[in-house]
Amino acid sequence: MKITINQKQFERIIDYNQIKKRIRLIGIQLNVAYENQHPIFIGVLNGCFMVMADLMKQIHIASEISFVKLSSYEGSTRRNEINELIGLDCNLEGREVVIVEDIVDTGHSLKHTLDAVYAQKPASVAVCALLLKPKALQYTFDNIAYVGFEIDNEFVVGYGLDYQGVGRTLPDIYREIPPAG
Repeated sequence: MKITINQKQFERIIDYNQIKKRIRLIGIQLNVAYENQHPIFIGVLNGCFMVMADLMKQIHIASEISFVKLSSYEGSTRRNEINELIGLDCNLEGREVVIVEDIVDTGHSLKHTLDAVYAQKPASVAVCALLLKPKALQYTFDNIAYVGFEIDNEFVVGYGLDYQGVGRTLPDIYREIPPAG
């Protein structure tokens, strides 16, 4: 299936049923890992809103939710600088923290979030990412514990991910089809 967003062509690579199954499995893993604890899940907006909503429906342990809002893209181009639009608003000292990301590509946003979280001296930090682009990573992370799907270093939209503000509400995930040339 192909779609067009602002003159760019995209083709589906992961359908919503696959996403739901993977999130259900991650939810089970998190319920087991944090069974006798009280973790706080920190979603990184805007992209995480769909994965966070579906993931939290699978979490059946005592937990809390918070969000940060970062901006690191301009259209389909990644910027090296991170704009923090909404920062941490809770005390994480001694807490079990699970950061929920829609996608980890270069790792700039994740590093920014981790630096802010670690500054508060949490007991532990784990990262849950729906998508991971191993070939795009510019940092080494030892706490990416839960990954939905590894994908190639391609621009993707859907299921919370956008291109110029469009495409976030698509239930499936699509990759950009490079223009013929």
